[in-house]
Amino acid sequence: MELLKKRIIEDGRVLEGEVLKVDNFLNHQLDISLLNEIGKEFKEIFKDLKITKILTAEVSGIAIAAIAAQYFNVPVVFAKKTESKNLDKETFEGSVYSYTKEKHYKIRVSKRYISSEDKILIIDDFLAHGEAILGLKEIVDEAQAELMGVGVVIEKGFQKGGDKLRQMNLNVHSLASIKEMVDGKIIFE
Repeated sequence: MELLKKRIIEDGRVLEGEVLKVDNFLNHQLDISLLNEIGKEFKEIFKDLKITKILTAEVSGIAIAAIAAQYFNVPVVFAKKTESKNLDKETFEGSVYSYTKEKHYKIRVSKRYISSEDKILIIDDFLAHGEAILGLKEIVDEAQAELMGVGVVIEKGFQKGGDKLRQMNLNVHSLASIKEMVDGKIIFE
């Protein structure tokens, strides 16, 4: 998606530790016009699949999933990272390791919101090592739903998470795939 790549080049910042900061348009401050184009692109990519729900993880994936969902005309379900009193006791769980936070955590979805009849599209902002998507897949599998595809805004291809997911025969599509980040420069695949 050329519009997205252009924005990454213009506004993305490469930090130490292979971190790409795009928080001024994607996951802190949101450029709604760009997110609308991202949503349309995901609809185009997955248009032939009969998606019934979009699944994402809180927090960064919610805005992207919500805007994409309007083009699919389906609900968004997001996996919560923290337990709370208002979360149903009956949940599906996945396990995620966050490289940026350097910790393991559980993600949960109430059993009321995903069933074995659902055809799920996972949407997330980044794909690096694939941990978040694998945790979401655990939830889909536990619910005995069908994982139809995975839509990712930015894939850091050099971190091999996408390769791992594709080797599992998952239908993964990234809108911008980064081959490498060298001396502050972003090189796309």
